[in-house]
Amino acid sequence: MRTVRSTKIYYNACMDTVSYNRSAWDKQVEKGIEWSIPVTPEQIQAARQGNWQIVLTPVKPVPASWFPSPLAGKDVLCLASAGGQQGPILAAAGANVTVFDNSPRMLERDRMVAARDGLEIRTILGDMADLSVFPDASFDLIFNPVSTCFVENVLPVWRECARVLRPGGALLTGFTQPHTYCLEEKDGVWYLRYALPYTDLTSLTPQERAEKLSPDDPLEFSHTFTDFLAGQMDAGLVIVDLYEDIHPEDPVSAFMPLFMATRAIKPGLLIQ
Repeated sequence: MRTVRSTKIYYNACMDTVSYNRSAWDKQVEKGIEWSIPVTPEQIQAARQGNWQIVLTPVKPVPASWFPSPLAGKDVLCLASAGGQQGPILAAAGANVTVFDNSPRMLERDRMVAARDGLEIRTILGDMADLSVFPDASFDLIFNPVSTCFVENVLPVWRECARVLRPGGALLTGFTQPHTYCLEEKDGVWYLRYALPYTDLTSLTPQERAEKLSPDDPLEFSHTFTDFLAGQMDAGLVIVDLYEDIHPEDPVSAFMPLFMATRAIKPGLLIQ
């Protein structure tokens, strides 16, 4: 959960959240948050030798069975997955990797690792709800770690993922569970405070926004399980597996999981 800050910040409910979050994520990179710390040359070398793991959620590695076998030669879209972490590992494992992200500074991390370790990685700046830069059926795998909490409407994301996946391809996505946004801590006691769906734009009073958020924080939005799960299915995908995860630094994780990851398949035969 977020910590309380005293910096004042003001929002407009009609603001361009994509542009706002682009700037905010660039500032997060400047702060050196954990998701912007690139993998090491040793990790890249291990991945080249077939020894690698990556995450969709904070802790649990994605099961190896969720990835195509063999992965080498497959076209992979790392969606809102920049930061010099998952994309370079997948490229070192032999995949043809495209990293698509809303933050120029996060994409810089992937280009840095690619140059350092001799990897071929394509990086593209854009909004995850608009993948029009890609033709239909462009990818065998989409890897989307927790990031849909930064978009107001998740349904266009699933529709675009289904469109750019090839038949038989998979969408692997991690997301923040809705109840995470209901809670507020005060004097060591947790309260059900915010109604769902939650948004930083409208769920907080001006005073609460001034106390809880700083100009460096990306705006967040909760989504329903209906939008997360049925939304993928309505887009034409079939969810075949899932797991839950915690955040080790969040005390709520002692009581319930805070994240979920799903594997969804686009029906049809995978074109080799």
